[in-house]
Amino acid sequence: MNNNRRSSLTLGVILVVLGGIFIAANLIPSVAAVFQQMNTWPMIIEAVALGLLLLGLVIRVPDMAVPATIVAGIGGILWYQNLTGDWKSWAYIWALIPGFVGVGMLLAKVLGGWDRYNAADALSTIGTSLILFIIFGAFFGGFTWLGPYWPLLLIAAGILIAIRSFIRK
Repeated sequence: MNNNRRSSLTLGVILVVLGGIFIAANLIPSVAAVFQQMNTWPMIIEAVALGLLLLGLVIRVPDMAVPATIVAGIGGILWYQNLTGDWKSWAYIWALIPGFVGVGMLLAKVLGGWDRYNAADALSTIGTSLILFIIFGAFFGGFTWLGPYWPLLLIAAGILIAIRSFIRK
């Protein structure tokens, strides 16, 4: 099947499924109630992420897992902030976005992505993202439990990076 035919088929299936979901929401009150609870703007972003992932699976492009996890991660951040009202957390929570790329790389590899994705690079990206998240979170007041000891995180990160330079080939 050529790409144009596959794309048309994918779009057609997506439209039919969406139409069926909207009909069910209009005719069945319990389905409408579920959609009402999930009808917040962060959940719409999550639905777009799921759509990207499904589209990548249908057209056999596992690399679509990377943008899907980025969009899903940002949707999760916005869902958390919308739920808690903790909008000031954006000062440091953005550091998780490179980690979403790493998760997408792992997922793309599992789904049969290109050989350019390997677990070591993905885990390194995730680890760097988590370290930045903790450091920025401590610096900008998101992790008050660290108190004045947050600079120890910088020292620990520096030691880990130095050790990795000796371990890597």
